[in-house]
Formats: sequence, C-alpha cells, structure tokens
Amino acid sequence: MSKTATLYRMVTDEHICPFGLRSKDLLERKGFKVDDHKLTSRDQTEQFKQQHGVKTTPQTFINGKRIGGYDELRDYFGKDEAGQTGTTYTPVIAIFAVAALLTIALQYFVSGDYASIRTLMLFIAFSMTLLAVQKLKDLYSFTNSFITYDLLAMKWLRYGYIYPFVEAYAGIGMIAQLPALAVAPFSLFIGTVGAISVIKAVYIDKRELKCACVGGDSNVPLGFVSLSENLFMIAGGLIMLLW
Repeated sequence: MSKTATLYRMVTDEHICPFGLRSKDLLERKGFKVDDHKLTSRDQTEQFKQQHGVKTTPQTFINGKRIGGYDELRDYFGKDEAGQTGTTYTPVIAIFAVAALLTIALQYFVSGDYASIRTLMLFIAFSMTLLAVQKLKDLYSFTNSFITYDLLAMKWLRYGYIYPFVEAYAGIGMIAQLPALAVAPFSLFIGTVGAISVIKAVYIDKRELKCACVGGDSNVPLGFVSLSENLFMIAGGLIMLLW
C-alpha cells in the first residue's frame, strides 16, 4: 500500500518557494506519493493560511494530520536541523581541497611532477587566492570580524580592507612566478602579523572568536585553521626568496 502525503506550497510567477520543493523532495525520498497542491497567487496563499490557522507555507499533511513546514517535516522523519549549524570547518576544508585539486591539475598539465617545491608553492598560492575571494565578497562583514583580533587592524581599521587585496595579489603573484621581491615581502608581512595576532588572541588571551579567514559570516572558530593560513603565507614568502 503506497503512502500518500498532501503538500501545499507557493508557486507563482514571481516566487517559487524553495522549502516547498525541499518538502516535496523529502517526501518522495521517503517513499510518499505526493498530492501536490500549488498555491498560485498571494491571495490564494493568504486564504490557505487563514483557513488552516498557519503563518507560513509550505504545509504538509500525512494521514489527515498537519505536520507543518519543512523544518517540522524533517523533525517528523527524525532528521537534524537543515543547513549548517554551529561551528564548522567545512568552508576551510572545501577551500583547501579545491586548492589541492587545482594544484594537481595544473602540475599534471605542465609537468606531471607532484613532489616538488613548485607544487607546494602552487598549493599555498591557490589557497591564498581562494581565501581572499571569500573575504572580498563582503568586505564590511569580513572587517567586522577581522578587527576584533588582528593587532594591526585594531589600530588602523583600513588595514582590514586592504588585507584581502594583498592576500589575493600575493597568491596570484606566486602562481604567475613574479619576481620574489615583488611578492614575498607582502606575503611575509600579512602572514607574520596574522600569525602573531591569532597566537595572542587564542593561545595567550584564550578568547573564543570566529575566524574571518573565509569571510565575516562564517562559523569557523579562530585557532589552528587561521594560524595555518598565516603560516602558509609566511612559508610561501620564504620559499619565493630562497628558491
């Protein structure tokens, strides 16, 4: 005997409710045949909400019983809260993983030599560039977080706005193999200031802060990951000067 669920969701010319689509997908993955009712206008949606005494759509009914919206439906099936919640290292892991794959892809195309100084340099450079993009997408949010622990940005707020551009420049410069003296001092400077700032905030002052390394809206905790980013910059600068 097939399981049936009734779903009411908003689908108008101006708006298709994403949670309605998620509810439909979840029900179908759980083996339900979905009786899909589309609310095709704002007026129709408001009438439905008044009729059932609810404030939002979508709404799911199973065996004549109202389950509720998407969050309630997930709870009904014993699933955790949707989306990213709490502190997480996922954004940083994703960036470092993509940087590693880009490095392997480029080295495969150019030389096939993976165990080399150039491979390490490319990984550092791609990581720096991708991290800079995350900061540049919303400079205001990034600086709001950055100035709470970076020692130089605390004294000179504009440094927070300059920092991502310098990081991007250094990373791109490493990839392009620009002259060492044109790139390495910038990487060494921001990496050293950053490393000292993280060590003081986390390991000396014992402050619990969010890291601005992947932008100001992240839930990445300040600590080892942030320190690693800065140590990469220092390593990249030193390699350029010595190699």
